[in-house]
Amino acid sequence: MSVTMNRTTGQLKAIEEAREFLLPKLGGQAPEVGIILGTGLGSFASSMKSVVTIPYGEIPNFPVTSVETHAGTLVAGSLSGRPTVLLNGRAHYYEGHSMKDVAFPVRVLRALGVRTLVITSAAGGLNPLYQAADLVLVVDHINLMGDNPLIGPNEDSLGPRFPDMSEPYSQELIALARDTAREDKVPLREGVFVGVAGPNLETRAEYRFLRWAGADLVGMSVVPETITAVHAGMRVLSISVITDLCLPDALEAVDIARILANAAKAEPVLTKLVTRIVKRLPPAPERVL
Repeated sequence: MSVTMNRTTGQLKAIEEAREFLLPKLGGQAPEVGIILGTGLGSFASSMKSVVTIPYGEIPNFPVTSVETHAGTLVAGSLSGRPTVLLNGRAHYYEGHSMKDVAFPVRVLRALGVRTLVITSAAGGLNPLYQAADLVLVVDHINLMGDNPLIGPNEDSLGPRFPDMSEPYSQELIALARDTAREDKVPLREGVFVGVAGPNLETRAEYRFLRWAGADLVGMSVVPETITAVHAGMRVLSISVITDLCLPDALEAVDIARILANAAKAEPVLTKLVTRIVKRLPPAPERVL
């Protein structure tokens, strides 16, 4: 057996082992929606019903996060009447995980039946119009992480070798988020997300470069998960919370306590908005190409 076949077979086996472990715990019901929570946004799970909580460490092959602000639990239940799986915390590239490990939870969600993925994150605001605790609807992204979860042998049953990225964030879901925010009078910015490797925050010169490159907000996640989801035929919606301002001419030293406070301030509004969006989701096609 070739090395390529070994790799792809191993990937499929790992996904299947995780799926077989999780499915009975979900009552045999396939989830429709997956939600990934970012830094400081872990209280979202309290809005779900009929909850089952499973630590990542118990799930076969699942990457375990070492970041204190990420709970590292999979929460399954119902949100707005829809079967939903919530990833309370994520593994990051900067923790030493490979990109394939970072992407693995998305693969498992798809194997469980998820066709709509909502990705949240804490992010730094590059756009001078942003304020701390603003919600930003991600409309596109730039990958400056120096890696890609699709590098290596492609398993055609998971997705195409060269997935199209002309619409990484579903225009249908972006329109739904805009309408829902407007009806609920929730201020919702829009912007281009740039993904960087981290874990350090950027220099003044780097912030200037990222802004010049067309980015409105910067973070250390979102992009690998989005690429993987698009490869798998899922539709993606991403909303970030601006937890710090990254304006090079008025740059302040990072304050983790302030970042968490801004995330906590925005969380109730984000929870309400996402809950309403999930309630109004149109049916997802079996595969989005």
